[in-house]
Amino acid sequence: MTDISIKAPAKINLFLKVLEKRPDGYHNIFSWFQAVNLFDRLDFIKTETPGLKLTVEGSDKVPSDDSNLIIKTARGLFDNLALPGGLKIKLDKNIPVAAGLGGGSADAAATIYAINRLYDLHLSERVMMEIGLTVGSDVAFFFSGGSAEVTGRGDIIKELTLPQNYWVVLITPSLAISTADSYRRLKMDLTISKGDVKLSNCINFKELVRNIGDIGNDFEKVHFESYPVLGQIAALLSAAGADLIRMSGSGPTIFGLFENIPDIEVLQQASRGDWQVSISRPITLPAWG
Repeated sequence: MTDISIKAPAKINLFLKVLEKRPDGYHNIFSWFQAVNLFDRLDFIKTETPGLKLTVEGSDKVPSDDSNLIIKTARGLFDNLALPGGLKIKLDKNIPVAAGLGGGSADAAATIYAINRLYDLHLSERVMMEIGLTVGSDVAFFFSGGSAEVTGRGDIIKELTLPQNYWVVLITPSLAISTADSYRRLKMDLTISKGDVKLSNCINFKELVRNIGDIGNDFEKVHFESYPVLGQIAALLSAAGADLIRMSGSGPTIFGLFENIPDIEVLQQASRGDWQVSISRPITLPAWG
């Protein structure tokens, strides 16, 4: 095999609780992650000439140099495994950047998978997950089944059985919200411990909404106070009939869960021109094909 094309999916946080700060400087979290069918596309071509070259289409916010997680991930594998030659990589960016949807982590996971296939490394899902943990906290999730309880600093993945018969409307405003700054501004007294949340697998959409309806995202209070546009988005989703409204990750994406497909054109017309509006559905993983 000399080339491969990969789809890297986004994720949403159905809820997100931030717990105590760890000795390594990270915070422990307690969250349910769900993969959705909004994809970046990555094309990988092996080259005889050593070196890694990345080109990016679809966003001018994504660097193509060594600061990109795709290059960092590939370079780590090439160096640690002494792989020959190099790679030309093309990224078609569809997942909004720095939006709480895990796009960068998904791209890194796709890079691990692609190199595993291109070089016949025969790495198991577990080993690829462990490699992902060395790259970033959320990367390991993309080697799960797509629905998972995520704890620790994002490195402890417990598979869940959750319904997928619903729709997800994602709205991302044109905001730059730093994850590090989000944690600094978080009022930790507003959080709860994992032991205060009693959850289990859900067999249908109504049960999912009922189980997590009172569990929000700990970043919402801070960000909704600072960025009124987030409240405007939540109000729009509520008016459209969303059964559940949440912010994903540390934002700024706000999403609504709908039992029945909403009218996306109405949502797009009601939204401001600089909002990215898309509709997706939950998926199982892997979805690399």
